[in-house]
Amino acid sequence: MSVRELVVLGTASQVPTRHRNHNGYLLRWDGEGILFDPGEGTQRQMLRAGVAAHDLNRICVTHFHGDHSLGLAGVIQRINLDQVPHPVTAHYPRSGQHFFDRLRHATAYRETVGITEVPVDADGDVAATRSYTLQARRLSHPVESYGYRLVEPDSRRMLPELLAAHGVKGPDVGRIQREGVLGDVTLEEVSEVRRGQRFAFVMDTRLCEGVHVLAAGCDLLVIESTFLDEDARLAEEHGHLTAGQAAAVARDAGVRHLVLTHFSQRYPEPANPEEFERQARAAGYDGELTVAHDLLRVPVPKRR
Repeated sequence: MSVRELVVLGTASQVPTRHRNHNGYLLRWDGEGILFDPGEGTQRQMLRAGVAAHDLNRICVTHFHGDHSLGLAGVIQRINLDQVPHPVTAHYPRSGQHFFDRLRHATAYRETVGITEVPVDADGDVAATRSYTLQARRLSHPVESYGYRLVEPDSRRMLPELLAAHGVKGPDVGRIQREGVLGDVTLEEVSEVRRGQRFAFVMDTRLCEGVHVLAAGCDLLVIESTFLDEDARLAEEHGHLTAGQAAAVARDAGVRHLVLTHFSQRYPEPANPEEFERQARAAGYDGELTVAHDLLRVPVPKRR
C-alpha cells in the first residue's frame, strides 16, 4: 500500500528549544523517502520517529545555514554505517558546494554507499522519476536558498458509465488505457483527467516570486513562519516570513493543507501555536491548517 505523508523531525529556527529540535522533514512518497533540511540532531529525531536510513532515497537542502544542514554529517555517515542498498541523491545550492563537502567528510568513516551529488544553480527541474518531477525555485534569503516542489504527472481515471456506453469492457479497458484508442473510441471519450498531486517545501525566505510559484495549487505546502505578524519588520530584515504572510501565500495559491513551521525561539512555549494559527486564519486561509510540532505525521490530502 502506498504511503504519502510528511514526518516532522524538527521545527525550530536558528536555536533549538526544549520542545523543538532543529529542522528536519521526511516526505514519504509511495516507496521513496525525501529528507529535507536535516539540521543538528536529525539522526536522533529519525530514531524517535521510527525513520531508518534505509528509508532515505533523496536529501534536499534549501541553504547552508546550520539549522538546515548541520545534521548532514550524521545522516550521511548513518547511511554508510547501515549500508543502505540503494542510491541516495543529494540536492543543494551549488554555491554551497564547499559546505556540503565539509559536512560529507566532517570526520573519518568508511564510505560504503555512493551519494550522488546533484547541486542546484537555477530554477527548473532537478530530478524526474516515474512517479514525480522534483523542481527547484530560487528564494530570497541572505544566503542563496532554493525551495523544492514535487509534482506528480497527471493521469486518467476510467469512467464506468462511459466505458459501458461505448461498449468497452474486459481486456479492452486495459488496451485502450495503454494504446489510447480502441477502434473508433478514444481514451478521452471514456475517461477524465486525474490530476497529479503536488507538494512544496519553502524555507527561509522573504516574500518573492519563487514562494508563489512553489505554492501554486499544492495539496500540501510546508512553509516557514518564523515570526508573528507584529514582527514583520524583523522578518523582512532577516529574510523570513510571518504566519500571516505564509497563510496569505497559501490562500492565494489554492493550497489544500498548509503546514506552518520553523518557529523563532523568541516566542514562549507551549502557548505560541494558537497564536500562529489565529494569525494564519486572520489572513483569510480557510483550508486545512497545521501548526507543526516535532514528531508529527501529516498525510498528504486524499485526491478530490
